[in-house]
Amino acid sequence: MQNNTKSIAALFAFVCFISSHAFAQETFNIWPGAAPGSENWKQEEQTIKNTPVGTVVINVVTPTLTAYFPDKSKATGTAVIIAPGGACIALAMKSTDEIATSLSKKGIAALILKYRLKEKKEQGIPKDLNEDTACQYGIADAVQSIKFVRKHAHEWGISKIGILGFSAGGMIASETVVQKDTDGLPDFGALIYGAPFASMPVIPSRLPPIFMCWAQDDQIAATTMERFYKALILAGHKPEVHIFNAGGHAFAAKEQGTSSDHWADILYYWMQAEGFARKE
Repeated sequence: MQNNTKSIAALFAFVCFISSHAFAQETFNIWPGAAPGSENWKQEEQTIKNTPVGTVVINVVTPTLTAYFPDKSKATGTAVIIAPGGACIALAMKSTDEIATSLSKKGIAALILKYRLKEKKEQGIPKDLNEDTACQYGIADAVQSIKFVRKHAHEWGISKIGILGFSAGGMIASETVVQKDTDGLPDFGALIYGAPFASMPVIPSRLPPIFMCWAQDDQIAATTMERFYKALILAGHKPEVHIFNAGGHAFAAKEQGTSSDHWADILYYWMQAEGFARKE
C-alpha cells in the first residue's frame, strides 16, 4: 500500500511538472460574428496532415487566433501575431508552430492567425491565381487580429504587438504594416520571404520598425523582397534586412546546413535591440 501511495504521489508530481512547463494554448474567434465579406461562404475547413510541407489547412471560413501564452513569470509584455504562408489558398502550419513555441519559451506571447481562404477547388496552385486578390481576406483578418489583441492587452499583460509572416503571410504582414488604420497598426513587423506581390502599396512617411529576411536563391520571393526593400528606402525608412546566400524559399520549414537555419535567432537579436524582447 505504501509503494502504491508513493507511485501515485510521484505520478501527481510529474503531471504537475508537465502542466507547469506547458504553454497555455487558447483559440479565439477574432470577429464578433461572421467575418465581413464571407458571410455566405459554404465550404468546410479541412486540416490535412503529413503533407510534404507538414500540416496544411484549407477552406478557412472562420478566422481565429491560437495563442501560445508564456509562463507569467517569464512574460515580457510583447505579443507576436504569426501569419502562415501558402499562397493564400492554404495555410502551411509547420513554421508557425515552431516559431510560436520558440517565442513562448522566451516570454513572448505568440498568436497564430488562421486567416480566411477562398474555397480550394483544384490541386496545386491555380494558374490564374492573383495573390493580391486572394490575400485580401487575410489582410483584413490580420488587421482585425491586432485590434482583437489590443482589446485584450490589459487582460493578457501585453504592451507591444508585432506581426510576423511567412511567404504569403509575409505579404499579409507587409500590407498590415503600411495600412492606414492606426487601431490595426502593429508595433513592428517581420517579413520572412514575403512582401507585396503584384502591386506596390503606398509607403507612409511613418512606419513601425520592420525586419526582413530572404535567400538570394529564392525563386519565388527574392525579387518581391528586393522591390519592397527599395520602396522602403526611397520612402526614407531603414528596415533591418538579412539576405542569406542560400536557403531557397520556405527555409524556415527545414534545416539545410546553411546560415538561413539561424533566421529565428537573428530575428530575436533584432527584437532585443528594438526593445521587443528581454536581453538575456
